[in-house]
Amino acid sequence: MSPSQGALFSKRSFRLQLHVEILYGFQSNLQISYFSSLQTNLPIFKLKESCVRRRYSDFEWLKNELERDSKIVVPPLPGKALKRQLPFRGDEGIFEESFIEERRQGLEQFINKIAGHPLAQNERCLHMFLQEETIDRNYVPGKVRQ
Repeated sequence: MSPSQGALFSKRSFRLQLHVEILYGFQSNLQISYFSSLQTNLPIFKLKESCVRRRYSDFEWLKNELERDSKIVVPPLPGKALKRQLPFRGDEGIFEESFIEERRQGLEQFINKIAGHPLAQNERCLHMFLQEETIDRNYVPGKVRQ
């Protein structure tokens, strides 16, 4: 790599952060949502800033899409919380602060590893996940063109 190429590469960046929100839904049904905030100057992304709301199941969808359609090794997601959803627990289950923060950190690491991978940056499913308000689960998989 020439010095000019190194300088160009070091100026390109992205930053992804996840923020947690607990939503009170129908009949006191609680839901945990994650807000993904992206700031980037990478030319592959059409929006330089975006913020979208995602659920854990959306991260599962992205992982499955990447495993099926890309040639990258997809990192694991933080584990499911099946035992934490059992009734009669002595704690707050999935709404316990330490669990929420641990999962948020795990999801943030997952999405940063994926979004930082040059091959994954070309995947249409990643762009939809990061930059579109809703995920079209009937989309046509493929590569994004610059």
